[in-house]
This record gives sequence, C-alpha cells and structure tokens, in this order.
Amino acid sequence: MPLLADFGTSWTKLLDTGSGEKRIEKTKDLGSLRADLATGHNTNSRAAHTVNELIALGQGSLQLIDDQDFTVLDVGSRDIKFVRFSGRRVAEMNWSAKCGALTGFTLELILGYFDIDPSKVKPSRRALSITCGVLGLEQLFEAIAAGRDPAEAVAEFTRGLALNAFRLVGKPRRFFLSGGMCENPLFLKSFPPGVEVVPLGRFVLVEGLKKELEIGSSEKKQDQGRGHAFRRA
Repeated sequence: MPLLADFGTSWTKLLDTGSGEKRIEKTKDLGSLRADLATGHNTNSRAAHTVNELIALGQGSLQLIDDQDFTVLDVGSRDIKFVRFSGRRVAEMNWSAKCGALTGFTLELILGYFDIDPSKVKPSRRALSITCGVLGLEQLFEAIAAGRDPAEAVAEFTRGLALNAFRLVGKPRRFFLSGGMCENPLFLKSFPPGVEVVPLGRFVLVEGLKKELEIGSSEKKQDQGRGHAFRRA
C-alpha cells in the first residue's frame, strides 16, 4: 500500500496507508527512504509523485474542518503558509519564506538551547518587533545580555513570531493551526486576546495527500472505464 510523506525541513510526517500507522521522524535521519506520494520542502527525489504544499494544506484542511468559511495557517520549520476558504472554495492562499523564515526551527532551537519548557512559561503581553525567526535572534540575545530573564525574553520572542504570522493571515478572529507549533502551548497563547486558535496537529498535509490519492485512484478508474467502453465500441 502507498506510503505518504510530508518531508519537512526538520521533521517528516509519514503515513502507511496499509496499516494506518502514523509516525514522525527527523528528516536528517531518513536515509534513502522514499514515499509513493509526498509533499514538503525536502521532497526532492524522495517520492514517485509530489503534491504542492499549499494544495496539500488546502485539501487536508477540507477533510478535517466542517466550516464553510475559515482560514488555516501552517507554521513550519522553514516557512509559514496559509489558505483561506469562502464557501469551502479557495479564496486566497500564500506563503512566506522571508517574513516567516525559519519560524518553527528557530523557536525549537532556542527552547532547547535554554532548556525551557514552553508549557511552563507565562505568555508575554510584550513582543519583540521581529519579521522572522532568524532576524529576531539578535534582539532576543540583546535582551538577555541586558539582564532580561531568558524565559521572559523567549516569551516576548514567541509573541513576536505569533503576531507576525497573525498579520500574514489577515488577523482573523478565529483560525486553524497546522504543524508542529500545535504542540507548543506558549505559541498558542501568544496571539492577541480574543483570538481563537484551533490546533489541527501535524498531519494536515498528509491528510491532503490521502485525498489526492483518492482523487487519483478515482480518475484512473474513470479513465480505465472509458478505455473499456471505447474498445467495446
């Protein structure tokens, strides 16, 4: 049965469609692993067939969300991207590898470096004025060098990242979140008061691949059916 994969910059999400097993692996540790259908920045030559990340995000969102109108934001290690739906049809989609550069990777790195548990850090009302994870590092370390508690500085850094992503998606009062940041309570609580963030988990793009696989199988059967009909004629 087909193996589906979202080959992210730092982490790869895998689904064995035969057993239904889902697992997450570090992308750097995958070796020569190949998938039958895949998406993600690190796909390269790892798959027989590939799907654009925005298409996978959109298709996966539609499988998981019943709303007619909604926005889904995906925060990855390398970039941030979103799809907005109106009447369950795409109204807007975009991504940013510059303003969202290394958002997830940088925050994961910083939390590990300072050995900070994001579930134990109080969200900050203040935010570092940053445009991306990489450029925000300088401000973060300057704040710490000036005597700021590392956890407090990281909270301000995280809020800066959250506000940057929030502006990108148009500041909706409610939106859905995809990706590893769904597991970061500090990030989830760093959006403006009154904004509802609904986490979908890390397998949204893989759910999109499942749908693409179903569509492909259906179209193949239709083509085969037309071919048989032609031969009978």
